[in-house]
Amino acid sequence: MGMTRLVRLVRAPRERVYRALIDPDAVAKWKVPSGMTCRVHEFDAREGGSFRVSLTYESPTAAGKTSAHTDTYRGHFARLVPFETVEEVVEFETADPSFAGPMRITIVLTEVDGDTQIVVVHDGLPPGLSPEDNEVGWSEALSKFAALAERA
Repeated sequence: MGMTRLVRLVRAPRERVYRALIDPDAVAKWKVPSGMTCRVHEFDAREGGSFRVSLTYESPTAAGKTSAHTDTYRGHFARLVPFETVEEVVEFETADPSFAGPMRITIVLTEVDGDTQIVVVHDGLPPGLSPEDNEVGWSEALSKFAALAERA
């Protein structure tokens, strides 16, 4: 199983950053790589609460993991520590065994001179999801996240 780790400084206080991580409207705007759109179907932002999200490719030639052009994942919040940690367990809805299995995403927030350092660890990547591609997707998403949190 693969793993991705990213670090990003966001010029916003931890409280604002944390709230954007658990707000379904914000998630729909930032937690999506370029070239895709996001639809949040379900989102219960409490420890143990579940969520379901679809990411759809804009290109008609891109292949999805769940359907022709869509990657849908579901999961739950394994741990929420206000203003410090968001830990999710997620899994693609797929019939392809190379993309199946639970993954853990842990996001840790640390204050740095009034700003927030975000450390994202995405662990348990299935064999069909390369760490390099996952890192590109997370980098794009974190850039969108930073822009959203910094202007709020």
